[in-house]
This record gives sequence, structure tokens and C-alpha cells, in this order.
Amino acid sequence: MTISPFFRNLRTAYRAEMDDLTFDSDGRDVLRQRLGEKRKEIGFLVQMMELSPEMVAVIFHQGLRFTEPALMEHLLSREADELPDWAHVCGGIELTPWARDLSQIILKAPAGEWFLTVAAGLQYMADKPDNSDKALAGQDTDEDDDSDQDDDSDGFDDFNDHESDEVRGDARERKEAGASWLEGQGFDHKD
Repeated sequence: MTISPFFRNLRTAYRAEMDDLTFDSDGRDVLRQRLGEKRKEIGFLVQMMELSPEMVAVIFHQGLRFTEPALMEHLLSREADELPDWAHVCGGIELTPWARDLSQIILKAPAGEWFLTVAAGLQYMADKPDNSDKALAGQDTDEDDDSDQDDDSDGFDDFNDHESDEVRGDARERKEAGASWLEGQGFDHKD
């Protein structure tokens, strides 16, 4: 299976967002609390769906269960402008009641269907066990393989070795644009 540059790029940003939400400055796990607060801000978050989908997609953490993995794997091979309709994708996804409520709000937004499809792809990748990461990246997972692959000590492949300079540049520009927009809305700059 192959992952499009679009999803590879967003996956790294999604993981970073989840990491930022998980622990407070004292190292305490505050993910549940922060996600609860973020979900209450859905009215504001819909404004960010197209610019920074990874920052909004985290609200669906643990809210989706995937019943058709082949459908999701096909989705992950697509670019942003080639994604299937949400109506096609949602048949292979079970939403918790609270996730269903959030999705109904999002579907009312102009880019809501596109965003839900992206969020499902990001959540599917996040739910994959660590040993599936290399398979998601299209790498050989055979332990007898003698090829020179970098050892990723935390078990995650952030796909950075596979991205072109252009894709990394696009990610950086999107992140900077998102940060600028948030600062314009009164949020502190995040270092």
C-alpha cells in the first residue's frame, strides 16, 4: 500500500498535535481534558478545517472504528483533490455517539465532507499498531531484510525520509500560515 504525500505530510503534523495535547508542562497526561475542551470549541474549529486539518482532526481521537480497512487504505493513497466523498467513506466507519454529533456540525460547513474524509484517514493511520507503520509507508517489514534502513528508535516512521523538499516546504508554509492565523485570532505564538 502507498500513502500519498498529502497524507504523509499530515500524519507527521497530526502526531505533533497529539503530542502537544498529551502532556502539560509538569509531564502529566492531560489528553482527555484537552480534547474535551477542544471538542467544545467546534464552532471555532470549523474555520480551521481547510487550513490546518490536522489540528482539528484530533477531536475525533478514539471516536472512529474502521470496519473496512481496504477502503481506508485506498483513501490514504489519494491526494487532497482526489479524495472520495464522505458518503462513500462513512459506510466503512462506525462513529461513537459524540463523534457522530461532531460530524453533523462539521457537515454543515462548506468543506465539511472533505474534512471528515481527511480526519478519518488521519485517525486510521494513528490507530495502526507500530509494526504496521512501515507497511503503511510501503516498506518491507521482513526482519531478514539486509537493506540499510534507518532505525527509528521510537517505533514511528514520520515519513520524513520519503518526502521531497517541495512537500516539506509546503508543510512548513502551511504550519507557518496556521500559526500566523492563530496569532491573528489572539492566541500566543507556539514555539
